[in-house]
Amino acid sequence: MTIARHDQSPVNGLLGADHSIGPEDATLLLLEYGDYECPACGAAELLIQHLVETFDSRLRFVFRHFPLTDAHPHAELAAEAAEAAATQGKFWEMHRLLFAHQTHLKLASLTHYAEQLELDMRRFNAEMADRIYLQRVQEHRHSGEQIGLFASPSFFLNGAMIDVSFGLAHLEDAVCTALGK
Repeated sequence: MTIARHDQSPVNGLLGADHSIGPEDATLLLLEYGDYECPACGAAELLIQHLVETFDSRLRFVFRHFPLTDAHPHAELAAEAAEAAATQGKFWEMHRLLFAHQTHLKLASLTHYAEQLELDMRRFNAEMADRIYLQRVQEHRHSGEQIGLFASPSFFLNGAMIDVSFGLAHLEDAVCTALGK
């Protein structure tokens, strides 16, 4: 498998609203288009956490929202809650809570998670009521649609799509291969 350098791929041109973990100069850039209500995305989250911890300074992980609202009616609102948490410096904490509680993504649950994270609840509630992050979530989704995505999770490693339709082991194998492991 050939892995392109991430700075050469239009897939990995970072959006201003991207959320990432890891150094900007990491050897590998792993990009996920994900949906908080998608069971496969939930399963992938455990692997992503493992990869981020294991490959530390050699891996930068980027998450983009790709809510599939026809199949997952609460995913878009959950993504908005993650964005609201992001403006208070708690994106990744909310991200993990949403994946940990995928079957509880209605507004009351999202509000409870925000309280757990000790967010400014007045601000959170106002932003959620006004749906001020809907456009940002839709921009993420639109960027995926522009490159032909229709399912989640979808992964790109340094610009090369990684097919996980036959299991997440393909993702870990691709990362290890790219790092010469």
